[in-house]
Amino acid sequence: MTPRVVDKWWMTEVLELDAGGYRYLSGLQDRSGGVAAAEGFAIRRVRLRRPLPLEDGFAAIHTLLRALDRPLSAFCACELRCPAPLSDQDLREFNLRYLGVLARWGLVRGGLCPVARSDVCPEFAPPGAPAIHAFCVTVPQPATGTGTFVTSGSNCALPATVLSEGDSPSSRRVSAAALRTKAEHVLAELEQRMKALGFSWLHATATQLYTVHDFHPFMGDVIERRGAAPGGLTWHLARPPLLGLDYQMDVRGITLETVL
Repeated sequence: MTPRVVDKWWMTEVLELDAGGYRYLSGLQDRSGGVAAAEGFAIRRVRLRRPLPLEDGFAAIHTLLRALDRPLSAFCACELRCPAPLSDQDLREFNLRYLGVLARWGLVRGGLCPVARSDVCPEFAPPGAPAIHAFCVTVPQPATGTGTFVTSGSNCALPATVLSEGDSPSSRRVSAAALRTKAEHVLAELEQRMKALGFSWLHATATQLYTVHDFHPFMGDVIERRGAAPGGLTWHLARPPLLGLDYQMDVRGITLETVL
């Protein structure tokens, strides 16, 4: 299950996971930047009616893959729900559990994790422990000319060289102007990821936004006018997974979604 280099993306690569039926943006230790189905496959998203604790969620994924006669390597994206934002150390400890499962499934090779991931912390009724909210797998599908993709969550912790130090996206400022700057940065990052995978906003079927702050002052001018919500915008009253972050988004282009 050795990855093949398909293309370069900034400081990372677009790799092909033949055994899983998808390609992915490498470069992050605990997740890829995004995934796209390979030719002859499509990505299927499954949302759980209620988030399942991590181990139970992985068991549900395993059961579905077995029912679909798909290998474990077909698991390509995961949406997590966490009790509260984590410190860097807490995140490292959590990743030992999460990546431990993926390693046993044969999905972590050479320090690369191909699975896309978006984890957030609900403001109300959070789970008592990290839980799986939704996941994606690849399934065989005749070529239709319309590909499917999922990005990992992009949040305001990512570097932005165009901003001054005082206005960096990782700043804890939450004024309307600061949130607008963070949103513009996050959207630009998502556009780079989609472009690397061969997609754009025109191919998106769902755009998700996670924040507990008021984004409405720039929703029209920054998000809608940019074409970033062609299928509408789903707002989750939730925080990004790390302490001090305020804003996160992800996007997908998927035609097959079910609730389990």
